[in-house]
This record gives sequence, structure tokens and C-alpha cells, in this order.
Amino acid sequence: MAISSTSALKSLSSTLTKTPLPTRKFAPNRQISLKSKHTTTTTKSFFFKSNNKKNITTTTTATTTAQTAESPKPVKVQELHVYEINERDRGSPAYLRLSKKEVNSLGDLVPFSNKVYSGDLQKRLGITAGLCILIQHVPEKKGDRYEATYSFYFGDYGHLSVQGPYLTYEDTWLAITGGTGIFEGAQGQVRLQQLIFPFKLYYTFYLKGIKDLPVELTGTPVPPSPSVEPSAVAKAAEPSGSIPNFTN
Repeated sequence: MAISSTSALKSLSSTLTKTPLPTRKFAPNRQISLKSKHTTTTTKSFFFKSNNKKNITTTTTATTTAQTAESPKPVKVQELHVYEINERDRGSPAYLRLSKKEVNSLGDLVPFSNKVYSGDLQKRLGITAGLCILIQHVPEKKGDRYEATYSFYFGDYGHLSVQGPYLTYEDTWLAITGGTGIFEGAQGQVRLQQLIFPFKLYYTFYLKGIKDLPVELTGTPVPPSPSVEPSAVAKAAEPSGSIPNFTN
């Protein structure tokens, strides 16, 4: 009986040893469910959501930056009228005959500075300051062509800079290249009208990219003619006839 029991145990042990236990291989791509009382999610959905949040943040930042960069400048065109008058009290213009020729020739320089008055001739605004380079003498028109670079100074209001052709025998257009103060960011063009060369000139600025001009710069202009003269208070630069801290 004992022998019989021992043989049976050995047979059962041998059977258990030879029978493999079921195994479950780990698959990297297998979705593992993470369950709790409140949420049910998977590793795949977790990483998908994380990437979505990252993309949303990046897109929002880029959109905000683009909107900030596209802030528009004022597009309204404003007119500013001024007179430039040479009152023969500034030693201007000075003619530097670098060509060393008797006739005006390429390369001659003409630095200058004259007084600037408002278009209604009631206010002294400041001065011009700049340089003309002679490009061509035009004998048939009894004049010259210059390339001019100069600025208009308006006291506390700032200044405007222009560049372009200056012809002694006809009207011309110059580019507005920039400015300071209330003229910061200014763009546009300016028409130059010769009244009496080189003593009286009339300018009409067509300004873009700036805020509204002060009222005292926008008075009704006096029609340009060779006979125009600034008012007595403006010519004397009295407080009532000049802008604050006008450039002299």
C-alpha cells in the first residue's frame, strides 16, 4: 500500500514538472489599462493628450506674437505747409567750388541753413540745415541740378529729414526719410516750389505714419508767391509768433 502511494506521488510530480505554466509575453505596444475609482486611461491616450497640450501652447504663442508684430501704423495722409526764407543773416548758402572750375560743375558743394515759418506765416518754426551736391549744370535753363539731403527743425516738436533732387529752375519732389519727436516714423513725400532762388521756397509735406499734427502747425496756408513775408511777430520770434523752444 505504501509502495503504491509513493509511486502515485512520483507520477503526479513528474506530470506537473513537465506541464508548462501559461505565460504572457510583454508587448511594448500593448495598451495597459490604468484604472482607479475616478479615471480610466491608457498609456497611449496619456501621451497623446500630453502632445496635444504642447502643440496648443506653441500655436497660441505664435499667434499672439504675429498679432503683436502686425500692429498697423496710421495710414492717413496729413499735409504740412512751411516757408523757407533766407533773410541773409546766417551766412547761407556757402558755395564750395571743389571742382575748381569757373562754371558750376559736378562735385561742388553747397551747405545751407535758412529760417522756417508756418504756412500761414504767423509762426517762426525753426530752421533748415543741410547739404546740396551739384550733379549737373544746365545752361539752357540757366540753372543747376543738385542732390539734396537736409532737415527741418521744429523746436520741441522734433525734426523731419528729406532727400532728393533740388532744381534751381523748377519745382521738385523729395522723399521724407524720417523724423524725431512727433515726426518719428514719418513717411511720404514733399513738394518743393521755388519762389525766388535761393531766398524763398514753399514746401507741402504729405505725411504718413504719424499721429495728428498739433493745431498750430496746421493753419490755413498763405498762397505761395514771390511777395510773401512772415508776420512781424513771427519775424521777431516773439512768444506769440513762435513755437515753444523754436530752433534758431
